[in-house]
Amino acid sequence: MSADIINLRQARKNKARRDKEAAAAENRERHGRKKAERQLTEARDDKGRRDLDAHRRERDETPSDSGPARLPAKTDPGTPENQR
Repeated sequence: MSADIINLRQARKNKARRDKEAAAAENRERHGRKKAERQLTEARDDKGRRDLDAHRRERDETPSDSGPARLPAKTDPGTPENQR
């Protein structure tokens, strides 16, 4: 009924190695894409951006007098001219 004796230093090192390998595998999955895949994604993004820009409306840069009506400036209610 005796338990196996383990070296805690070695157990910690082994756990650290496993954790490090798991993180590396995750990073490979996340960032490890082939050059052709990266270029395809970049080309699709560029095309989408160009298509969006092609549908953009041009703004009239000249100011017009028929623009939206502006409200008068608000005055402070504490001034004597507004108190009746």
